[in-house]
Amino acid sequence: MHDSRAVRVALVTVGFVAVGLGIAGIVLPVLPTTPFLLLAAACFARSSPRFHQWLLRHRSFGPIVSEWERHRAIAWRTKLWAIALMSGTLAASIVFFVRPPWLKAALALFGVALAVALPRALPRPPAAGLAPGAQRGTRRRSTKSGRTTTAEGSPPAARGCDRATANGTSRT
Repeated sequence: MHDSRAVRVALVTVGFVAVGLGIAGIVLPVLPTTPFLLLAAACFARSSPRFHQWLLRHRSFGPIVSEWERHRAIAWRTKLWAIALMSGTLAASIVFFVRPPWLKAALALFGVALAVALPRALPRPPAAGLAPGAQRGTRRRSTKSGRTTTAEGSPPAARGCDRATANGTSRT
């Protein structure tokens, strides 16, 4: 938290303006929601732990901010949502509002370039110790022994799980 009261008040004010712009971005496809929410989280983190926790616990905004704070990445769902809204907006512009064919082609090319680039931007780092594409905690059956193993290949008890053992029984 910042030492100066004036700076804290300014940061809280900027944070709430950013939240307001983020909310407006939900219904206005031209205005991005995520960057404004991340700005609000940064302002609140430096000025008001109470408002920062409010944003983190918010049903709609919390997952976006938490993903950024934990992994410095934007979730796939958010990226796909952004691509869908961007595609709809560009399609409506191309069909209803833009007349010159060269401008329609330029907008379409711009949309395709963004749709290709956005999923690659700010990727989430892979979890430590996992093979690429593997998910932590994913269970599968070993065909030879019938033991339940995780994606890492070790029995749940060997990984320190407190509810399951290697043979699948629960501890009490």
